[in-house]
Amino acid sequence: CYFTNEMLKANGKSFKDQTVVISGSGNVAIYATEKATEFGAKVVALSDSSGYIHDPDGIELDLVKQIKEVERGRIKEYAARTSHKNVTYTEGCSGIWTIKCDIALPCATQNEIDAESAKALAANGCYAVAEGANMPSTPEAIDVYFANNMLYGPAKAANAGGVATSALEMSQNSERLSWTFEEVDAKLQTIMVNIYRNISDAAKRYGFEGNYVVGANIAGFEKVVDAMQAQGIV
Repeated sequence: CYFTNEMLKANGKSFKDQTVVISGSGNVAIYATEKATEFGAKVVALSDSSGYIHDPDGIELDLVKQIKEVERGRIKEYAARTSHKNVTYTEGCSGIWTIKCDIALPCATQNEIDAESAKALAANGCYAVAEGANMPSTPEAIDVYFANNMLYGPAKAANAGGVATSALEMSQNSERLSWTFEEVDAKLQTIMVNIYRNISDAAKRYGFEGNYVVGANIAGFEKVVDAMQAQGIV
């Protein structure tokens, strides 16, 4: 969400008052929902391997946490237990991308958005996709994003926060430190903002401004090159 927020801001947009569809209901999806909501968005859908819920009034996150983190239950239980009146549960997962939204955050599994799902997102007015799962969009889906001028944050950049936070944990362990949640969160935000800036700058320098796939590939390659040169390998 920190990466997505930077991508949105750079294009004159924001999470505020936007409708967001998020797939999954594990750690990535739950805390993407939490952060997107903090940024002022309304998250209206979550899923698991059985199906998806659509809550047009906005996901009741505390209930999702109780069902998924405490009880280890299924997302369909949300529909029976929420106080919201307009919730629906649908068997199967792919239909989640037919829900009208402004921003899509696939946070479930690889290849969950194919070309048809991407076309459904575009047709319903979705203008931004950022990946929380590993490679959730097929190559054909990515082609659809670009053909429709959608903002696209690829997994290699947008979901780098997991590895980044692991590095922060290692730093604390090696330095015998114990940072607060707020300190870790602030450091993570700084890391993700820098990742966005690095790939945005790389794309612009090579004539692909706004193409975050190209930017991420170039920025990653340059980082390896710089490290190899610093070590005297090349």
